[in-house]
Amino acid sequence: MTIAKPKKDAAFFLLYIFSFLLLWEWLRPLKELTDTGHLSVFLGFVFVSLMMSYFNMPVIPGALVKIIIILYSVHFMYYEGTFFSLKWFTELFTEAMSNAIYIVNADWTEISNVFRTLLFFTLLWLMAYLIQYWLINRKQIFVFFFMTLVYITVLDTFTPYEADAAIVRTVIAGFAVLGMLSYHRIADKEAVKKNLNSVKKWMVPLVAMIVLSVGIGYAAPKANPIWPDPVPFITSYNQDSGEGSGGVKKVGYGTDDSSLGGPFIGDDRVVFTSEADGRHYWRIETKDVYTGKGWITEKSEAATPVEFLPEQAIPMQPFDAGVKREERNSRVIPKIGYPHLVYPLGVKQVKASAGYSSLQFMLDPETEKITSLPEGQSGSFGPYSLTFDYPVYSVDKLKAAGKEDIAGEENAAFLAKYTQVPEGLPERVVNLAEEITKDKQTWLEKAQAIEKYFRSNEFVYDQTDVAVPADDQDYVDQFLFDTQRGYCDNFSTSMVVMMRSVGIPARWVKGYTEGDYIDTLDSGRRLYEVTNNNAHSWVEGYFPGVGWVPFEPTQGFSNNVQFEYNNDNNTESTTEEKDENVTAPEAPKKPELPEEQAQVGKPEVSFSEGLKNAGAFLKDNFWKILLTMLVLAMFVAIMYRLRGKWLPALYILLYKYKKQNKYLEKAYIALLKQLGRYGLRREDGQTLRDYAYYVDSFFSTSDMRRLTSKYEEYLYRGELNEEMWQDVKKHWENMIRKSGA
Repeated sequence: MTIAKPKKDAAFFLLYIFSFLLLWEWLRPLKELTDTGHLSVFLGFVFVSLMMSYFNMPVIPGALVKIIIILYSVHFMYYEGTFFSLKWFTELFTEAMSNAIYIVNADWTEISNVFRTLLFFTLLWLMAYLIQYWLINRKQIFVFFFMTLVYITVLDTFTPYEADAAIVRTVIAGFAVLGMLSYHRIADKEAVKKNLNSVKKWMVPLVAMIVLSVGIGYAAPKANPIWPDPVPFITSYNQDSGEGSGGVKKVGYGTDDSSLGGPFIGDDRVVFTSEADGRHYWRIETKDVYTGKGWITEKSEAATPVEFLPEQAIPMQPFDAGVKREERNSRVIPKIGYPHLVYPLGVKQVKASAGYSSLQFMLDPETEKITSLPEGQSGSFGPYSLTFDYPVYSVDKLKAAGKEDIAGEENAAFLAKYTQVPEGLPERVVNLAEEITKDKQTWLEKAQAIEKYFRSNEFVYDQTDVAVPADDQDYVDQFLFDTQRGYCDNFSTSMVVMMRSVGIPARWVKGYTEGDYIDTLDSGRRLYEVTNNNAHSWVEGYFPGVGWVPFEPTQGFSNNVQFEYNNDNNTESTTEEKDENVTAPEAPKKPELPEEQAQVGKPEVSFSEGLKNAGAFLKDNFWKILLTMLVLAMFVAIMYRLRGKWLPALYILLYKYKKQNKYLEKAYIALLKQLGRYGLRREDGQTLRDYAYYVDSFFSTSDMRRLTSKYEEYLYRGELNEEMWQDVKKHWENMIRKSGA
């Protein structure tokens, strides 16, 4: 007897459509609350999966089609080149293996975007299957409908997501699915013929009920909330117990810099990798208003965001036209789905990778932060290339620059903006800046004197023992005179304020250092890995006729700025270059060693280095590993198929030497399962005694009846006999052996 497949009429098709709409409500908030991009790709995958189920596509061909869709989508999002190239597939396999280690170690924050995407596709695949199971097999979807309502209402309450329309859509789709499933259940139970007339008799009242209930709910007056909004309370609690009170933060890029100070812990999660011609810092944004506690951005109504397309000129001019420069290129491969670019000072053009034809960028002229606008919405994007000018600053021009060069009404606002200090800035901060620069004549000499002050005095770089200023205390004043201990935010903020105190325009810059040197590529470029530990802040001073010039006051850091002395044609760096093989951003650098010495005497290999070595090993031995995994998979499949033959021996080994009566129940249940695998299945409603007679008659024994009698005695009368399991163990062994013969 075969089970009749459900008739695929219009009502049945609508079931899938409304179920798809319910699942869509789970994905809609991701676009607003997360950096998840390409939602249309995920929705398309869900729709195709449901349509495969609707048309009864066989399981194996359907699974192959879904796997191909997933792989193509991942390639489209994260990789370049042709889809049929083995190179990107090898990289994907290597990354999946590396991320599997993170999952085993429960390091969830270390999982890469590529692997997260694979997991997300797997989750959607499972959800599509569950919807098909609820629709076809169970004909019940209330649990999923209820969970959807709870999900969007919780988001509406605790996040910025506005779920008013989502709740209406969910109610309409959920009631429609529930009503149609009820029709199918009743029709199957009562053997009602499913035709157009019966469908109309059911669906017309259903539609009327949905329209009436939604209309009344929408038009009816709404009562005021009984409880206050919990979000402000939670926010205030977090503020009270967070950074401002000295809570330990995790290092990495963040947008709120209004309350600086306090310790942080390291985080070696990879943010991006870069292929570059040389070392340079990576900018994200600048901030211009120092409040005494931290940095904020002063928004101007006249400064409107500027949109531009890939390969168009980026509307930023950090240097004067006469500054000597070298055109360079770098390539960035994001590992975390941030919606903003990282770029070097002097960036001129960005080129997006293939598959981002609709991508746009938006530049905030106040902060110089560049965000992506895929499909008109802020979101993450794939690898991109940057063209930029690497400046070589003329010392003569820098020394000639001064306040008189930016005098005039048209530059008054600029000067006021970048020399701003709070009214409550302690006077001793200004006095210290003037004392340090009193013998210096030019802005360059003054800026370098302040920069040098942080290196030659008793300042200590520290990440843990870092104070938080009290309510009546200035952040810079505390660092300069009380603690003299801190990390990049302390050093860079203090230098900006001191430069401004002596009239030099300066701003605070956030981003990353160049990262850890990994390898030299065949193209001659160097590969760097940038983690959250590389998050950094530094200083940029403005010099008329030159432009913005970076300075690095933090102990142990060098930003590789080049100055050119025109008189003797000598070009040199302001600070020592750092060893590429030993880079520990946000920590003092080790002295440069020859390559042979740097590789000798290392006491241990770090976890990240071990992963890189493992990735290289996997890449070099890909086919061997793949063949080994296939052989292991075949072995596991064969052993699973033959489990009825070897499981009895394992059960005997497991229970043979057990003496307590509690193992009687476990061994008996294992025997029932093994007999079922053998082919002697216990029918629904069949008692254990009847089943025991049936098994004994099949094997011509009495062992099953004796074992069952003791088992029932153990269940209903307890452990009256301490040797119960010992008495019947031989009968159990006889039966388990016969079931494996």
